[in-house]
Amino acid sequence: MQLRFVGCGDAFGSGGRFNTCFHVTGDTVNFLIDCGASSLPALKRCGTDLGAIDLVLITHFHGDHFAGLPFLILDAQFGRRERPLTIAGPAGLPARLTAVMEALFEHSSATRQRFDLDLIELVPDQPRNLGAIRVTPCTAVHGQSGGPFLSYRIEVEGRTIAYTGDTEWTDALVDVGRGADLFIAEAYTFGREVRNHLGYDRLAAELPRIGARHVVLTHLGETMLSHADEVPYTVASDGLVVDL
Repeated sequence: MQLRFVGCGDAFGSGGRFNTCFHVTGDTVNFLIDCGASSLPALKRCGTDLGAIDLVLITHFHGDHFAGLPFLILDAQFGRRERPLTIAGPAGLPARLTAVMEALFEHSSATRQRFDLDLIELVPDQPRNLGAIRVTPCTAVHGQSGGPFLSYRIEVEGRTIAYTGDTEWTDALVDVGRGADLFIAEAYTFGREVRNHLGYDRLAAELPRIGARHVVLTHLGETMLSHADEVPYTVASDGLVVDL
């Protein structure tokens, strides 16, 4: 099983990076974690077989994590996809998807897809089985708009992938990431903290409590990018592949 960082940038493309989108493939699974606005061209640049993706997990409704869905869905429609697709995310997902579809492509939300599209609203702290994947969503802390906000603990094929999503520090992240094979953590800033985001300094102080086997830093802003070569953890880059 492997995870590819299709896009690992922040909302503003710092460092020329694509918006957040991670692609996980294994013997029994093929899914995305988040699908930011630039995800479709990023996926195509990686040579991804889009028709094989079964599931998209969305952490929240900000454009750099969510706004790629209309492009992904319409590309599937025009590409005559027949394979079912499931999109799972926070409460309000169906209404939010309709709104962004209409904002970007008027009347597109009323078009019936050639494939079954299943939308699932996840409830914090309630594990959910999605095919071969068991996902436990937890509440993240990321402001007043664009939510609800989720972090994910994903158990699949004997491995555990944990992802903070966008969030300031919350002790819930200890349970999200505890002992994970891969802990993907936002590290937006270096040397200072900002509200609603996780900075490297606070994250580094808390990582011993989490005890993940492999930590990868993502969603880096400009200050973090300028110090990326100073940290003892893997720093994500677009196209980076992690074997699990």
